[in-house]
Amino acid sequence: MGIKSFQGKFVGQDKSPTENIRVCDFMSTTLTTFRPEQTIPQVIEILIRNRISGGPVVNERYELVGIISEGDCIKQLSDSQYYNMPIENIRVEDCMVKDIETIDGNCTIFDAAKLFLNAKRRRFPIVDDGKLVGMISQKDILKASLKMNSQTWDRNK
Repeated sequence: MGIKSFQGKFVGQDKSPTENIRVCDFMSTTLTTFRPEQTIPQVIEILIRNRISGGPVVNERYELVGIISEGDCIKQLSDSQYYNMPIENIRVEDCMVKDIETIDGNCTIFDAAKLFLNAKRRRFPIVDDGKLVGMISQKDILKASLKMNSQTWDRNK
């Protein structure tokens, strides 16, 4: 006769452990942001100084309007060299990604992990009531996993 394995119902828990592990608990809220009117050389300097690979672009009301990355800056450097155009005049709003996917801060980190795998992105902004409230990165997901017990995926006490 084969071995049967039955763990049974979790006693005293209304929710599964994964429902308690939300993106908003692990997202970064201290962000380096950019403005649409900044120039690409200014962005490059900030990226290098802060050792980051990109960041959200916000307007004066702190509403998310785009994302600018190292890759966007490198493309502008390459194009300016090819077309012999000065890069000092190129603004963030001219080259930022405007079609932005966001994540709900109340979704689980496991849902976020699936989105990362499907979208091939390094970070997702979190917006609440139209305003940027944080960012979640792949590294944040990994940090969250270290704080949990991998056997039950429940937070360590």
